[in-house]
Amino acid sequence: MNAPTKNLRRSFLKQSAGLVIGFSWMPSLIAQNTAVVLPGDLPNNPNIDTWLAIDPKGMVIIYAGKVEFGQGITTALKQIAADELDVDISRVFMVPTTTGLSPNEGVTSGSQSVEYGGLALRYACAQAKGTLLEKAAKQLEVAQSTLTIKDGVIHASNGKSVEYWKLVEPELLKQKANLKYKPKAANEHTYIGQSFPRVDIPAKVSGGVAYVQDMRMPGMLHARVIRPPAPRAVLKSINENLITGLPGVVGLVRNGSFLAVVAKREEQAIRAMEEAKKVAQWDLANDLPANLNSWLNTMKTAKSIDTEHGVKTATTNPAVKTIEHEYTKPFTAHGSIGPSCAIAVMNSGVLKIYTHSQGMYPLRTDIVKALGMPSDKVVCMHVEGSGMYGQSGADDVALDAALVAVKFPEQPIRMQWMREDEFKWEPYGSAMSMKVKASIDNTGKIVDWQYDLWSNTHSTRPGDKTGNNLVSSWYMEQPQTRSPVGNIPLPAGGSHRNALPLYAFPNQKVKNHLIEEMPIRVSALRTLGAYANVFAIESMMDELAQAAKIDPVEFRLNHLENQRAKDVIIKAASMAKWNKNVPTNTKKGNKLFGRGVGFAQYKNLQAYCAVIADVEVDSKTGKVRVLNMYSAADAGLIINPNGFKNQIEGGLVQTASWTLLEDVPFDKNNILANSWAEYPILRFEDVPTVHVELINRPNEKSVGVGEGSQGPGGAAIANAVANAIGKRIYDLPLTPNKIKPLLA
Repeated sequence: MNAPTKNLRRSFLKQSAGLVIGFSWMPSLIAQNTAVVLPGDLPNNPNIDTWLAIDPKGMVIIYAGKVEFGQGITTALKQIAADELDVDISRVFMVPTTTGLSPNEGVTSGSQSVEYGGLALRYACAQAKGTLLEKAAKQLEVAQSTLTIKDGVIHASNGKSVEYWKLVEPELLKQKANLKYKPKAANEHTYIGQSFPRVDIPAKVSGGVAYVQDMRMPGMLHARVIRPPAPRAVLKSINENLITGLPGVVGLVRNGSFLAVVAKREEQAIRAMEEAKKVAQWDLANDLPANLNSWLNTMKTAKSIDTEHGVKTATTNPAVKTIEHEYTKPFTAHGSIGPSCAIAVMNSGVLKIYTHSQGMYPLRTDIVKALGMPSDKVVCMHVEGSGMYGQSGADDVALDAALVAVKFPEQPIRMQWMREDEFKWEPYGSAMSMKVKASIDNTGKIVDWQYDLWSNTHSTRPGDKTGNNLVSSWYMEQPQTRSPVGNIPLPAGGSHRNALPLYAFPNQKVKNHLIEEMPIRVSALRTLGAYANVFAIESMMDELAQAAKIDPVEFRLNHLENQRAKDVIIKAASMAKWNKNVPTNTKKGNKLFGRGVGFAQYKNLQAYCAVIADVEVDSKTGKVRVLNMYSAADAGLIINPNGFKNQIEGGLVQTASWTLLEDVPFDKNNILANSWAEYPILRFEDVPTVHVELINRPNEKSVGVGEGSQGPGGAAIANAVANAIGKRIYDLPLTPNKIKPLLA
């Protein structure tokens, strides 16, 4: 173990009330007993003291590798720890994820924090509690089975007791997970299953220091990057003397085509950036696609990695009706309200970066590559950011800050992206095209399902073994190359996430065409390919139901074998008072009304979610308003009901915005979005009324919920609009300029 990392943890422990339990930070690669299959994220982080420590002064310290970015995971993990250790939740202190200090859980993504990180923490805490009980039984000279615990105090039937804090010793929890002790049963929970107040909310609503954007440090300098006008441009020249002579400017950092200004005050840095943009000379590539339709067509002939999935063949009744359509989704931005920010400081040869990236260790990997520094000399510490999910500019701005900080040692550098930077330079959600061909028999059952999908990758996050996925690394004097294009394998999937329907079809084939060429930068955006795939699948399900003259809710139930899937659809239908004998469209004056249904199990592995949407379409303008969204969801054992509801609610509002408005504009020369004017999102006045009910299954494992409602919600809106106007739009988003001509 290298000295700087060891010292980092030792320093933290000294500052945290004298913790005495040791920490084995490096995940062991020693093979476990083959009979023991460790759950969650324990296989890569099997040491119990990787996850927690007991503070002699009465605290429990939790080291989590999953980060908070508004989804409430910090609160959920505190609930898990307090419950499994039988301590008051006020005793639990969560350490921000930090390289060299926290377990390496990779990237916080895919709605896996509770399912993997939370499950690992449950087992680690259960084993820690069991170890403490073993020691207490010996000390109190009683049978372990007779002991009880209340708020960290172990009581014996003979009246004796001992506190956790009195039992700690340096080697007590230095052990590997062995599953000797199991987490509590559902009927034993105290905090799990309760809507405990979110610990991250108070600072956010009170004007406190909630985000990395809010942080200020003594002697801090402010920096801005001067980006090229368009991707792949090369910096020819810049009048450095003109820029460095501006008031407050302390330096100009140039590394190849990477250019940044540094100033004493933020407004001085902004002015210097604006002046630098005017005088910088660039060679432009002018190699973007002409427009979205051009790119969607190009994808069909571009070089691709083709794979087939879910192939089934069977003898069935003959088909009496076949429907074939192609559905598309544009490039979409993360649209974070707060542009990306990072603070970096180089002290005594060690670079520390405060970042709202979703993956501390993967980010460090690519920063180390870009700077050529030893990994033990780079520390990435998570601080929540204002607006963060998927891969926005958070990783990129961290490298930007680092490139400046190494030139200004001993001075904190605050690198803040501008709104234009965020829109033009973040990696977008990939444009997609989905072709569906399906057939029904004379009973209304689907007998054949053929699905083709074209898309770029949906993950170019940092951390690959080869290449570098941080944008500024491509513009340095010694430019680095992107990592090879790949796809997250099924069943989770990347571009083909949720491309395999959960419905039971006797004949089926899904073909994924992963496009390697990437003229427009893309990566992970919430749900990856699931949102578009569910939109296509559920749109076709409605068309087939209509052709079969069967109610769309009943039609879906007829094709499902999974009872939990059926249950969420039935519950959502009940919430919305769905009646198959009532038309799904009405008209009042110039207003057209429709309702539609959508369903999916996210990744076919995680939360089940059904949504019914009510929409209003203005027949004069073509504008759509989503009036109500009713959603039922099932994610197994619920840790925090309010947190679960928050995720479903937020996903439904976001998918309304995606489905009705969002589309990154571009031409062959440039990305055309500079502000919200060019990339509108849903406004408060158009936010639908959202109704969410949960199905709790205490005896099932907890699974991810954060991305469960976007696909079904978007599909429900699309189906509702089709019912309202009597015609279907196959290309997202459902904007007035597409709807109005259909109403003429």
